[in-house]
Amino acid sequence: MKELLAKIINYQSLDYAEAKKIIEAIASDQFNEFQLVALMTSLQMKGLELNEIKGFQDALLENAVEVDLSFYKGIDLCGTGGDGKNTFNISTCTALVMASMSYKVIKHGNYGVSSVIGSSSVLEYLGFYFPKNQYELEREIEKSNLAILHAPLFHPSLKKVGNIRKELGIRTFFNCLGPLINPAKPSFQMTGTYSLELAKIYHFLMKDLRQSHKVVYGLDGYDELTLLCPTKIYSNNEERIYVKEDFGVHSSVTKSDLFGGNTVQEAATILVQILQGKGSEAQNAVIAANVSAAIHCIDPTSDLKVNFSVALEQILSGNAFKHFNLKAL
Repeated sequence: MKELLAKIINYQSLDYAEAKKIIEAIASDQFNEFQLVALMTSLQMKGLELNEIKGFQDALLENAVEVDLSFYKGIDLCGTGGDGKNTFNISTCTALVMASMSYKVIKHGNYGVSSVIGSSSVLEYLGFYFPKNQYELEREIEKSNLAILHAPLFHPSLKKVGNIRKELGIRTFFNCLGPLINPAKPSFQMTGTYSLELAKIYHFLMKDLRQSHKVVYGLDGYDELTLLCPTKIYSNNEERIYVKEDFGVHSSVTKSDLFGGNTVQEAATILVQILQGKGSEAQNAVIAANVSAAIHCIDPTSDLKVNFSVALEQILSGNAFKHFNLKAL
């Protein structure tokens, strides 16, 4: 393994087989803590290539706890994180609204690492249960239309590096991998990336991974559909730039409208307020636009503006809050 680590440090590319060996070595404790820090920082500085991402992805899926929820034809809604923008939990809020609308959501997520608050952090704070196996996942999706796959429970390799990633506090190659390694095999996925180059790679890989997908990159660097500026979206057979008017939105959205809070409690409070129908006009519009795009991912014949109106009505009704029987914060 030292040879592969030296190769990475010297900015040399790994082939597919070498990339797989890296993950297998992490899983079998062949790297010590110092070597893992060198590995993660060097890979981040070098930049990832398609063969490397594919090798990492396949190795992590092969080492994951085996589950299969493909029967439910669900959708995963997640992002890479690591854009450094500290937005509120847009994909998490979108997932909860979607589930309250009777769509099956199979969400992969983790605690915040390079971002302030990750999806698992806020969901745990709100009292959501993290299933540990196939039976528990099926029970949750039957009960609420939502199954949460907390990454460390299904990827032992990720658990091994979790503390190091947290201590580093920077984006690493694991951010790139999170949305690609949902072991439950959802049929659909809408995911955001922090770079246009990574969005293109995701688009290529998702074609074989999901029945239908959308890969989102905000042209101002957000890994979310924010309505702040034009957003590049890659779908199964097309790539297109969307603007807020495509969803029927004409009011403005500012960066401050998307602020996610500085603590888990603040993030959870923002989320609950939106689910109660008490969010700001901008917050509601952003979530409704994301729900609209996610519905379009599942049903490409649907109309974005109609989807947006239906989603906004659901948000304003507070039904998402009631669906999960959440407590006001």
